[in-house]
Amino acid sequence: MVNPVPFDALVIGGGLIGMLTARELHREGLRVAVVERQATGGESTWAGGGILSPLHPWRYPDAVNALATWSQAAYPDLLAALAEESGVDPEYRRNGLLIVDGFDPDEALAWAKRWQRALELVDDRRVRELEPSLGVEVQTAAWLPTVGQVRNPRLGRALRRSLDNLGVTVLEHRPVTGFVLQGERIVGVETAEGEIAAGAVVVASGAWSGTLLDGLGLAVPVAPVRGQMLLFHAEPGVVSRILLDNARYVIPRRDGRVLVGSTMENVGFDKSTTAEALAELRAAAARLVPALAHYPLERHWAGLRPGSPHGIPYISPHPRIEGLFVNAGHFRNGVVMGPASARLLANLVLGHEPILDPSPYRLSGNIDPDQPKPS
Repeated sequence: MVNPVPFDALVIGGGLIGMLTARELHREGLRVAVVERQATGGESTWAGGGILSPLHPWRYPDAVNALATWSQAAYPDLLAALAEESGVDPEYRRNGLLIVDGFDPDEALAWAKRWQRALELVDDRRVRELEPSLGVEVQTAAWLPTVGQVRNPRLGRALRRSLDNLGVTVLEHRPVTGFVLQGERIVGVETAEGEIAAGAVVVASGAWSGTLLDGLGLAVPVAPVRGQMLLFHAEPGVVSRILLDNARYVIPRRDGRVLVGSTMENVGFDKSTTAEALAELRAAAARLVPALAHYPLERHWAGLRPGSPHGIPYISPHPRIEGLFVNAGHFRNGVVMGPASARLLANLVLGHEPILDPSPYRLSGNIDPDQPKPS
């Protein structure tokens, strides 16, 4: 039986996107619950790098840049609020992004002008001043001085503790097995422990969102893309900037640890690590920052990004089932797009004026005619 006192909104997924969405809905006065199949913050929220910028942002569609730009402006106040609400410091650092590969300078400058972002083209001498540890020769680099980072596992812990302290219900280890419908309106979800009633349901389940929505007459092309990462136990000052060279990046944390990533692998829901990726990432680390070859490797792991066409997330009501919403498919940029995605989704749930044009994120073009109509 459906519980007699329904939640105003139920968020399926306790990752960064789901928890940010729940926090936004709670701040609007709704009674909110989060249902997570494992532990909160344990998937891509934990596994990623936490860079608060798309890599090579000029190569991304406007829909991605719009969410990223809004979120970048919102992050300092959001992180301060989360630290106060939770007592957990997400370790925000604005240490800049230095891109040293063969990008198109004109394209980069045009992007910076259009989006009003700080970007300088710098020569090798200036690059050495910005990052003396760099091991590659550079003719022209792009320096984005305002780009920051967060320590994403700490951000996940801060969000979870914030939700607890705000009074949001969080149900962990509670996989959703189905949806409860009355006609073409959603009224709750099914779990192994019983049904949970809700006035609105938000699917924010990362790489699992497409699978969860199977059978509802909606094809949501969100699929897992594995990324493998390394963590070196280095010292503060070994490297100071976020470095990007083609698909490989280096991220220095406050305590001196250094992340190196990342692979892009279409292997389904397989989170195992490989010797090939380990060798490739270690070589990339030593090439970019030769000093890293002298520090121990602390950890090697893999996570699953929620891949989507062109990296544009779906932030949308279901086109046919009233009360059902989706906030998923953020691919490599869930952290930087998260605050705007959560606010926009809350706008749509509540019928408020949206912070951004919602049309690029709409699901209306993705109805699968071969799927049965829900009953």
